[in-house]
Amino acid sequence: MSGAVQTVVSSAVTDLDVTELTGADLTYRVASATLLDGVDLHLRTGEVTGVLGPNGSGKSTLLRLIVGALPPSAGVLRLDRADLRQLSRRRRARALALVEQDAHTDIPLTAREVVLLGRIPHQGLFGTDSASDLQLAEQCLHRAGAAELADRDFATLSGGERQRVQLARALAQQPRLLLLDEPTNHLDVAAQLALLDVVQQVAATGTGVLAALHDLNHAAAVCDQVIVLDHGQVVATGHPHEVLTPELIADVYRVQAEWVPTHHGPTLVFAPLG
Repeated sequence: MSGAVQTVVSSAVTDLDVTELTGADLTYRVASATLLDGVDLHLRTGEVTGVLGPNGSGKSTLLRLIVGALPPSAGVLRLDRADLRQLSRRRRARALALVEQDAHTDIPLTAREVVLLGRIPHQGLFGTDSASDLQLAEQCLHRAGAAELADRDFATLSGGERQRVQLARALAQQPRLLLLDEPTNHLDVAAQLALLDVVQQVAATGTGVLAALHDLNHAAAVCDQVIVLDHGQVVATGHPHEVLTPELIADVYRVQAEWVPTHHGPTLVFAPLG
């Protein structure tokens, strides 16, 4: 995932040239359970926003609601002035791309073919992959650290390998807002750091990134802002070094935390509540 790779990923202007996404009072209920409760958010292109919170806090639900995989029970989502629910699936897919925690397919596809699925929103009704589509797919595989997987059967890949291929597919989609659900899941430490570097590169090209993260130090390292969820509600929003206080971490995560100086910068260390 070298930063030296020069690509056109995320630089194209779509027919919906999004600069921000806003959500107001976003709520999602299933039967008697409220998984999201009155969430407000403001995402801007060119910034990395982290969604934080313990398991079951609503992080994945929020991402799936934004991308349109789930309908909100209440609230409004807007891409600039456009109501997200009024957009066609194609226009939404040109603006938003989601990388989920894990992905499977029953159709035999190579990793390259999976990445080329990201080009479908940009093709005509009976479109086929153009030379530029194929070139972009190769660039995205390289950028995601998956170039050597291009000809492999996607179903045979490990969880970490599938994660990198799915990232390449989302980059090939050339979204204005990239959504990542636990993107460092299944990855070893080196691959985690490389992926976080790609996230920062993508934001630097003008794409907004919203990433659900478990690792608070990862969030502190790459995020311009964080949204902390607990039981489906927003408990704090702001810069990670201002939001992630020992008091908030104790309240939300039920652990002791302390910022300690290192030669890489301040780092959170944790201990059980005593």
